Amino acid sequence: MTGHPIPETIASLMPRAKAELTELVAFQSVADPAVYPKSECEGAAEWVAAALRAEDFQDVALLDTPDGSQSVYGFLPGPEGAPTVLLYAHYDVQPPLDEDAWISPPFELTERDGRWFGRGSADCKGGFIMHLLALRALKADGGVPVSVKVIVEGSEEQGTGGLERYAEAHPGLLAADTIVIGDTGNFRAGLPTVTSTLRGMTMLRVQLDTLEGNLHSGQFGGAAPDALAAMIQLLASLRAEDGSTTVDGLTADEEWDGLQYPEAEFRKDAKVLDGVGLIGTGTVADRIWARPAVTVIGIDCPAVVGATPSVQASARAQISLRVPPGQNADEATKLLTAHLLAHAPWGAKVSVEQVGQGQPFRADIASPAYTAMADAMRVAYPGQEMQSSGMGGSIPLCNTLAGLYPEAEILLIGLSEPEAQIHAVNESVSPEELERLSVTEALFLRNYAASKAV
Repeated sequence: MTGHPIPETIASLMPRAKAELTELVAFQSVADPAVYPKSECEGAAEWVAAALRAEDFQDVALLDTPDGSQSVYGFLPGPEGAPTVLLYAHYDVQPPLDEDAWISPPFELTERDGRWFGRGSADCKGGFIMHLLALRALKADGGVPVSVKVIVEGSEEQGTGGLERYAEAHPGLLAADTIVIGDTGNFRAGLPTVTSTLRGMTMLRVQLDTLEGNLHSGQFGGAAPDALAAMIQLLASLRAEDGSTTVDGLTADEEWDGLQYPEAEFRKDAKVLDGVGLIGTGTVADRIWARPAVTVIGIDCPAVVGATPSVQASARAQISLRVPPGQNADEATKLLTAHLLAHAPWGAKVSVEQVGQGQPFRADIASPAYTAMADAMRVAYPGQEMQSSGMGGSIPLCNTLAGLYPEAEILLIGLSEPEAQIHAVNESVSPEELERLSVTEALFLRNYAASKAV
């Protein structure tokens, strides 16, 4: 990218960006004190706040949200009469899972094979660095032409709703003419993409109890109701034989009519083993962007090592249900809960606890802000036109913002293209994507300001 001041400026800023992302990735900022100390999230929040102050943001504050996390806010005033743009990212991250499976330490940004590896490098600490790069380039090239609000969330990965509740209680704080959510990604590295839909989600914990205590499997097995076996049978009821999600009363036959996801590309991106089939029916895009999907994300049961020959008295599982646009997460939660209560075998005692929820989202890609974004992407990705795709993940804040500010345009971009492997071991970010998307955002802000001045 040459011949344009903003791309050249951002290219010159990339070494600084790498150094800053290295510092930010070093915080083990998993928003669950049972996994990592809360001080790690607090340190990351302070780092973000200091970065905003260094860029002349005003009213920088660490907001204590109802779920116990902190979100970081700052305001950068623009020219008189300029529109206001809200830029979003989050500094909390998923746990690194099996640290031994990482080629390099998860909280040490490591360059390898042309990518930067580390937990949160793409999702979504890199998203905050993207915002900083865009703003710095504009400041170096005549100034930021819009007023900018930045909000960096501290518990997005937990789905506990802290920032959503805070925004609802302080409705003027995040008000903006347009909102850029920097937490999605291109459909493929090098293909400029805005995300037009997000699936919502609900997260439930279910516990089955069948006995007062564990029993010797030789003495009682065969007649005593095994809670773990009951749990396996209950969880199996959530899928058809072909792997499709089957929650009683939940519609699961919607179709996706936009950009398609070829099966061969999906198998490669998902690293599906040779000979193993995909689950569900319809196109891949139908399955991951337009239909509900249930996943058992954890089971409490005895480990194989050290297991005793016992009939289990209790079993517990955590279930995630992704909810597509057009469906309501509240209703999906009720249906999933009713399904679990109805399908527990042998009269097992069932308790269900909701631990997280977020509504699905659909953007209006015909809005003027998307025209400004398409023009920006055309420069940042020469020869490429902006594409629109869905995303199977959830960003609960989107619907909260859409409800609070119905006139605001909401755009979703980011660094989480398939090679990034977000939420998995060896997460990484492409520095080229970081550079191009920073250029995109800077040019978008300039284009958007110009469109409002007409």
